[in-house]
Amino acid sequence: MTMPFDAQSHEDDAALLLRYARGDAAAARALTVRLVPRAQAQAFRMLGDRAEAEDVTQEAMLRLWRMAPDWRSGEAQVSTWVFRVVSNLCTDRLRKRPRAGIPLEDVAEPEDPAPGAEARLQDTARHAAVRDAMAVLPERQRLALTLRHFEGASNPEIAEALGVSVEAVESLTARAKRALASALKGRESALGYEG
Repeated sequence: MTMPFDAQSHEDDAALLLRYARGDAAAARALTVRLVPRAQAQAFRMLGDRAEAEDVTQEAMLRLWRMAPDWRSGEAQVSTWVFRVVSNLCTDRLRKRPRAGIPLEDVAEPEDPAPGAEARLQDTARHAAVRDAMAVLPERQRLALTLRHFEGASNPEIAEALGVSVEAVESLTARAKRALASALKGRESALGYEG
């Protein structure tokens, strides 16, 4: 005996599914009315395509009808089962979609912004050469040059630190630069300063 549609609306999903398994078409209609709109909305949210969402929902409902005779009440809610199937079907479709853009294997590795081994060796050699050349400068020239070019101090700040005039600082730094250039002369290419 089939129940009128209104009476079925208060039955739980599992009871309707078991009635469908025994051949009650009205129970199938009631479950369809209950489950399809939410399942289709879920599929549309995942896929972004209404036609694909309808296909996925139809496939999920077909799977539900096929497994209805084997449904074990109390293990899961019918709606939860349907939504899990919809989710899995959508995920499968998303995996199969062609990716826009360039295949991953064709994308070049991003360049490492850190200097390579050769550049680090070159920098080490430069620093060592400059350090060695500065070590032989007179102390006031070395201090003026260090404060100006390595510490970023202004000429008036250097003058105050050394107790000399700004003109004396300019003279000290100019002589220090000339002495460094002379000490490093002929080593430009070894230090990476060709040209």
